Amino acid sequence: MTTVPWLTLVTFLPLVGAIVIGFSPVRWARQLALGTALATWVVSLLVAANLHAAASGFQMVERLDWIPAFGIQYKLGVDGLSLALVVLTTTLTWISILASFGPIQVRVKEYMISFLILEVGMTGVFLALDTFLFYIFWEVVLVPMYLIIGIWGGSNRIYATIKFVLYTLVGSLLMLVAILATAFAYQGAHAGVWVGAFDYEALRAYAGTTGFADGLQLLAFAAFFLAFAIKVPMFPFHTWLPDAHVEAPTAGSVILAGVLLKLGGYGFIRFSLSLYPDASHTYAPLIIVLSLIAIIYGAIVAMVQPDLKKLVAYSSVSHMGFVTLGIFVFQTQALDGAILQMVNHGLITGALFLLVGVIYERTHDRTIAKMGGLAALTPVYAAVFGFFVFASAGLPALSGFVGEFLALLGTFIVNPWVATIATFVMILSAAYLLWMFQRVVLGEPSAFLLGLKHHLTDMTPTEILTLAPLAALVVVFGLFPGILLDLFKSPVTEALEDVGSGTAIVVDPLLVAIGLGLVVAVVAARLFRLRPGRPADDESSGALTPVEGAAG
Repeated sequence: MTTVPWLTLVTFLPLVGAIVIGFSPVRWARQLALGTALATWVVSLLVAANLHAAASGFQMVERLDWIPAFGIQYKLGVDGLSLALVVLTTTLTWISILASFGPIQVRVKEYMISFLILEVGMTGVFLALDTFLFYIFWEVVLVPMYLIIGIWGGSNRIYATIKFVLYTLVGSLLMLVAILATAFAYQGAHAGVWVGAFDYEALRAYAGTTGFADGLQLLAFAAFFLAFAIKVPMFPFHTWLPDAHVEAPTAGSVILAGVLLKLGGYGFIRFSLSLYPDASHTYAPLIIVLSLIAIIYGAIVAMVQPDLKKLVAYSSVSHMGFVTLGIFVFQTQALDGAILQMVNHGLITGALFLLVGVIYERTHDRTIAKMGGLAALTPVYAAVFGFFVFASAGLPALSGFVGEFLALLGTFIVNPWVATIATFVMILSAAYLLWMFQRVVLGEPSAFLLGLKHHLTDMTPTEILTLAPLAALVVVFGLFPGILLDLFKSPVTEALEDVGSGTAIVVDPLLVAIGLGLVVAVVAARLFRLRPGRPADDESSGALTPVEGAAG
């Protein structure tokens, strides 16, 4: 076993780089940030090289007493699940920083520092094995993303950032209450001794043997659920996402879709299933219903979007619905598919946001109706765009197909009707993506594009470099998904063993009826707003933003 603190290194190396940038001239900020992000990516690959995928439990555990009076530790550990998401994070971070070289022209130093601190928070969330430390990293993510959208975003960035912060903060604070309540329950069951009260492994062992009280499980699960559901985002907690995506600079959207949404899925698998197995079974039917609604609703709303970036944003709501569906049917193939979908969605949707940014930098517009004929004017861009559109639509042999297929396969074993509904919705996904591609890329060049003349150039080598690694991974994971499936085989087995011992807690039927009634009412209200002839609202408007980077 190596004595090098790899996990601390991969977590805090970006912070070191941020400090160095803070004391360096502005002209060095881009190069230092990219160098730091690449170095962190290399360290994450070294972590992967040192991980034994077949071994169970956490590896390379690093532990240090932090607040001994309450048993709080600085404790990091890695398994196949967390490793896959850490490498995804470090990969998308250096790609995003490289993609920011052109668009971000003001307050460059502050931007690069914010991005590196954001990487610290994201990596820490996936590696923390102390619930209090997990919460700290979870909150660290909020601040730099707030700055990235609020300073370097579009014209409506203040509204988007406030909405993003309020949604996330409400869920986070409730999650903190649940963490504290769980810790109090643990120490109460251990003669008032705090040792282990925040230790994830100790809490998991206790949940799998004695188990927490029914009331605590129901309330704590609900609090965790709200925090994770907002992050995913699940319907009806998704409304912050389109605004944040539209107003964020391109690299901000890449990280938001590629990594931040995965924090919620990771939290469900790591904490909800293992610590509150009985409550997981109780809430599973409701979460499956919400997942189906998200899959359907996201696809329908994406289909009517006139704004290219909003279309991609709403596609995330639909695609992430397969993640939560795969998690809460408690079946091996489905959970495998959910995790694969998290990784693949990060690669594919991150690439689509990069491609939206490429065309936006040239046209200063994202209105689909103004596009058309890009294949004749920018053939390389059209080819790359088409590749990722087909990957997102689930073309076999590309990674987007495998995750959704496994999630549906596992769901079909448990509930054929749910799987059948979700499968038919995949047709909608292909419909809105291919229709969008037809309007943007095919046909004769539009008058708008012809009017741009020499400003409309094809992709640059730097832009191709940001997309080439993502395209390669989409092909590799599409043809050889076993690379990832073998990696998180043990975490999937352990998570299902944890939740498999649970039995649903009996809940008052009246409360269930009220909850389902509220869900139906919200769905009906949203569909009413989308009815034909109604003026476009904020979810289907084509309002444009100024050039990214103009405000920052």
